[in-house]
Amino acid sequence: MKKQNLFQFLFLLISALVFSQEKEIEFLIPSIQSDITIDGVGNEKEWGKSDWQSEFWLWRPNDSLKANKQTRFKVLKNEKNLYIFIELFTDGIKFSTPSLKRDFDTFGAEAITLLFDTFNDGTNAFSFTTNPLGLKKEGLISGGNQNYRTDRNYSWDTKWFVESKIYDNRYTVEIQIPLTSLFYNNSSDFWRFNIYRGNAQNNEYSVWAKTPLNQTIGNLGFMGKMVFETPLKKARNPISIIPYISGLAFKDFESISSASNFSLGGDAKIPIGNALNLDLTFDPDFSQVEVDDQVVNLTRFAIALPEKRQFFTQNDDLFKDFGSTRDVVPFFSRRIGVAKDLEGNTIENKIIYGARLSGKLNSNLRVGFLNIITDEDVENEIASNLNTVFTLRQKVFDRSNISFFFLDQRAVKDYTFMNNEERKNSVTGVEYNLISIDSKWSGRAFFHKSFTEGLNGDDQIVGMRLERNSLRHKAGMEWVHGGDDFRSNLGFFRRTGFLKLSPEYTFRIYPKNVDITSYSFTQRGFFVYDTANDYLMTDRVFITTIRKSFLNFSSLSLDYTNRYIYLISDFNPTRSPEGIFLPSGTDYSYGDLELSYRSDQRKFFNLDSKVSYGTFYNGTKFTIENEIKWRKQPIVNASMILNFNAIKLPEPYTSKKIWLVSPKIDFTFTKTISWTTFIQYNSQGENLGINSRMQWRFAPLSDLFLVYNDNYISTDNFSPRYRSFNLKLTYWINI
Repeated sequence: MKKQNLFQFLFLLISALVFSQEKEIEFLIPSIQSDITIDGVGNEKEWGKSDWQSEFWLWRPNDSLKANKQTRFKVLKNEKNLYIFIELFTDGIKFSTPSLKRDFDTFGAEAITLLFDTFNDGTNAFSFTTNPLGLKKEGLISGGNQNYRTDRNYSWDTKWFVESKIYDNRYTVEIQIPLTSLFYNNSSDFWRFNIYRGNAQNNEYSVWAKTPLNQTIGNLGFMGKMVFETPLKKARNPISIIPYISGLAFKDFESISSASNFSLGGDAKIPIGNALNLDLTFDPDFSQVEVDDQVVNLTRFAIALPEKRQFFTQNDDLFKDFGSTRDVVPFFSRRIGVAKDLEGNTIENKIIYGARLSGKLNSNLRVGFLNIITDEDVENEIASNLNTVFTLRQKVFDRSNISFFFLDQRAVKDYTFMNNEERKNSVTGVEYNLISIDSKWSGRAFFHKSFTEGLNGDDQIVGMRLERNSLRHKAGMEWVHGGDDFRSNLGFFRRTGFLKLSPEYTFRIYPKNVDITSYSFTQRGFFVYDTANDYLMTDRVFITTIRKSFLNFSSLSLDYTNRYIYLISDFNPTRSPEGIFLPSGTDYSYGDLELSYRSDQRKFFNLDSKVSYGTFYNGTKFTIENEIKWRKQPIVNASMILNFNAIKLPEPYTSKKIWLVSPKIDFTFTKTISWTTFIQYNSQGENLGINSRMQWRFAPLSDLFLVYNDNYISTDNFSPRYRSFNLKLTYWINI
């Protein structure tokens, strides 16, 4: 039966490839011999060799009209660089520019983004974003850029240069991108290209290559071509050495100890041809990485927090984009270098050294290899592990691919505190990922198998997903079957031994009202069955959403959720230490109504607010979630997250009021100097944390960090737990 379903699914996938889009537009990039001075003016005579490209189409609020405020651009090339000059017409000089920080937030702000699909695969691309102040934001695009939450990685940094100039009715930006900052196929005479703009003055999003309103702006299925007048030469990418020195002073109030230490380490980036990069790291230090956002967890499952360490981010889709996002991800990089102490607290598990090879073997085949060894901490019963990941991704048809992966984690020696299941674990799998030419069809079929000593039962994961996204209708279905004995020590999975079905449908209406962009009606559901218990239903959830989206970036939505849950193990809904567990073998039907509102994000003061009330297991739950933002642009950005949950359960179960309070203030004094202070209080975790970080980027991709951390136990009159000061210097050297 499974094979028959698989063949039917693959037939649908292949059939979907007959859909096509409009003919791609294109332009010629003239070659020059000299260099361009990057000053935002664009008055060099060489710019006269390039023709203006314009005729931008609206994406929002209407994809069938030309933009009211047009944009035009020119592109040149010499042996070492790409040069782009862009002119953006405006209504005056009042712009929404939240900060001066690199990787600035573009939502509700003025911005212009360039996309380069340098291998013409419609799946991966480089993005470069700037604004009227000439700020920088670069990223790696994967998955065809179909989902703006998962397909964009802005942790990646590279060297490029931009300057801007503001006039009464327009602003201009001039950009230089070294070819050594990109990976590409030098045998091709063109790259796929697109450029899109956010115009907060007029509430417009416009794009050069026309993109349907129902697709994500920047979707790689909708691009033009930039054709090179002369062939690209093989890039002589430099070897980059990035050493660091770090000094740390800390005090542990619980163990009544204090110390200071000095560390030295670094990274190296070694290019292999035009398309592969070898990253090496030795004794890496991640003290400068932003702290994780605190969350309140009222579910039965662990929560996956995002990866923020740069060593793991370049080409990270090669390693992480497998499985089903919510249910089983075979590789989750935060499993490396992070562990639990004997009390269950998350602590650093030092990485000794690591290597990562990633990129293209040819235009259609990508490869990824990761090998990292972590240090032991016998006192906390943490083993030294060798972690290995190997992946291959072969393009098929126009934008789809077939992927293979192999994962392995094993302890470097026998430890008495480890059992057989923990000593070594391997997982392998194969997947077919579909994206049709016009992005209306997408899907995935996958098979994973694990190898763990002592577990010889059902150790496989099988799943399929198919989705169609047209202008008014979006419909999808996913099913995942997970074996009882499936394990992935390097992965993230919520449960084992289950069958899950997840249907979803959305209907959209685009009214003629100039202030409203759309109404949407969504019905989602999922059904989970326990395979070890004769497919007993453990979860049945229906979620109905009505959403109204306004032209000024605000939105209003109403959600009703109805749940049925059967507990196969004891569960404490509040997760409080003193809480009494609901017993296994009991079931609950409950529901809640949620109203949410997001205000105009262009305003100096805005908010994102949700309020809900309903039943919760055998009691009730009232929830308020608020994020309030205020800015004095572009220097000061302040925000406050204020969440409150009031859970009331009948005796003898524990009722509780849970608070999450997170004020944050961000000063960007210049484009190179910033100071961020982040305070987080979580009553569920009984924790108060303070993180304050000063950053000075004194040279390209070279930084001086001063970081202060303070942590308190909130249950004991906020007694201190841990305090540290860290000074770190990194310097990027090209050889």
